[in-house]
Amino acid sequence: METNTNTNTVQNQQERKPSVVLVVIVIVLAIATIVLGYKYYTESKALTETTEEKAILEDVKSDLEKQLRDMIVEYDSLKTNNDSVNDLLIQEQEKITRLLRMQASDAEKIRKYQAELETLRKVMRDYIVQIDSLNTRNRILAEENIQVRQKLTSAEEQNVALSTEKEMLSTQVELASILSAKNIVVEPERGNDKSTNKVKNVEQIKVCFTVRENPIAEAGAKDVYLRIIRPDELILPTDGQDTFEMNGEQVIYSAQRQLEYENNDIDMCIYWTKNADLIAGNYTVILYAEGYEIGSSSFELK
Repeated sequence: METNTNTNTVQNQQERKPSVVLVVIVIVLAIATIVLGYKYYTESKALTETTEEKAILEDVKSDLEKQLRDMIVEYDSLKTNNDSVNDLLIQEQEKITRLLRMQASDAEKIRKYQAELETLRKVMRDYIVQIDSLNTRNRILAEENIQVRQKLTSAEEQNVALSTEKEMLSTQVELASILSAKNIVVEPERGNDKSTNKVKNVEQIKVCFTVRENPIAEAGAKDVYLRIIRPDELILPTDGQDTFEMNGEQVIYSAQRQLEYENNDIDMCIYWTKNADLIAGNYTVILYAEGYEIGSSSFELK
């Protein structure tokens, strides 16, 4: 009986041994599955995070590049008439262009990108302040220039007005100082000093008149010229075809006489002795002194 009992025990132990091994194998496989699963999960997660990080970095880079390109346009808008300032702005644009060529593919390079962008923005702000200050100064100078020009124009206008007024006063004084003749009487005469209006009988023409008083005129010797104009516009000349100056030209006169003027009325006569043919019709007599006409009259011969 005891022998049978031992035999059953050995048999039972032999039957339980494969079962334990199988359990161990299952446990090992389970652990391996868990380890592999965890490793796969970890690697997948890391790969996903890396892809997402790259996408984020690419977005950040794209945004930074856009900001840099916008800065180039902003620098264009800051350019002024000052060549020195424009040169500095161009240099900053070139820095931005070089930065855009940089291949920023990782976080460290992106941070450098951002740092450079911030530096460029600070520089731009400084330029904006300087240009605003320059524009303000230019505007002030332009306003001052306009004021100076307005004052200069006003002064020139005043000078012109004063010159014009002076010229007018001078002209008025000059005109006021011109002599004038009144009571002009023309008498064609025969040889015996008797008046006649017959063409064939006239030997001389006497013109008598009064030079008016003029306190403004300069006193002294004055040459008075007589011009007698025939009906056909011919000037009756002196024997020597003498001339005098009037309005910058030399003109023929008929007779001349000098008077001593003392600013008071003075009577005088001028004679033209016949030395040219006379014709019937209306004649004009004009008196001149100091280059100006001082009086006129007319007469008729038949």
